[in-house]
Amino acid sequence: MSLSGVCVTAVESRPAGVLGGASQGPVHRPFGARVKAFVALTKPRIIELLLITTVPVMFLAQQGVPDLKLVLLTCVGGYLSAGGANALNMYIDRDIDALMDRTAQRPLVTGMVSPRECLAFGITLGVVSTLLFGLTVNWLSAWLSLGALLFYVVVYTMILKRRTSQNIVWGGIAGCLPVLIGWSSVTNSMSWAPVILFLVMFFWTPAHYWPLSMKVKEDYARVGVPMLPVVASNKVVARQIVIYSWVMVLVSLLPTPLGYTGWFYTVVAVAAGGYWLWEAHGLQNRAKAEVTGVKLKEMRLFHWSITYVSILFVAVAVDPFLR
Repeated sequence: MSLSGVCVTAVESRPAGVLGGASQGPVHRPFGARVKAFVALTKPRIIELLLITTVPVMFLAQQGVPDLKLVLLTCVGGYLSAGGANALNMYIDRDIDALMDRTAQRPLVTGMVSPRECLAFGITLGVVSTLLFGLTVNWLSAWLSLGALLFYVVVYTMILKRRTSQNIVWGGIAGCLPVLIGWSSVTNSMSWAPVILFLVMFFWTPAHYWPLSMKVKEDYARVGVPMLPVVASNKVVARQIVIYSWVMVLVSLLPTPLGYTGWFYTVVAVAAGGYWLWEAHGLQNRAKAEVTGVKLKEMRLFHWSITYVSILFVAVAVDPFLR
């Protein structure tokens, strides 16, 4: 997989090796800071969330405690794959990252890592993760992992992100695939259970990300990325969030009637989903009232969305022990 021919958008970036702008001198790059910069390329906080959706599904697939060595290998392979995808994302988006407040300290923007180093790092992680999955877990998981990486880098970052307001809806598929990988790593097969949880994450992703996009929409507008809050009013965005939220919560209730989960998961899904809907409708009501600024409180739903998915998937892991 070569990205050396990628043509990024014609937004002027800060020169590599310059921190904060052209007035600064060359960046001092001590070893410790360089190590931290390469770790930052993998976006560890995002990968934590991906692993939260991977490991519990392994418990569900096993209907108990899966082989711990397998869990470790799956987590390492998942981290390397997602980390490679994130590094390649930063390589492609380095021009707009330099102009957005929330990404202005990323390693390529500050010059702590060069574009060539980032490209090589991302490709290397992708290759190593695919081989690790294939040789130590199974090849179904390896191809799913590689598919997630390519979908995020090519479909989302290169094709959708700068062209459509539905970018995060379809691009988010890459972030849903760890659910399938968790199941396949245990069973070397597929089932309706992981597909349903995949759909939960599919509908969760825009409802999770659009509130954050509402908060930083000026950043996206500045660089011409058409996130939905950039091209639509808060009322329209909030209505879309409510629609996706309802579908997500309803889909999250399907595993029990289909026989994959029991009472514990159902109670947690109903309670957590109910609170999500309360927050989503609250955001919609504030948007309808044309509340703006800090009083819109869009980040309440964003922060809850992370808590929600953590609680739901912990319930996925615990449920087999209570049936």
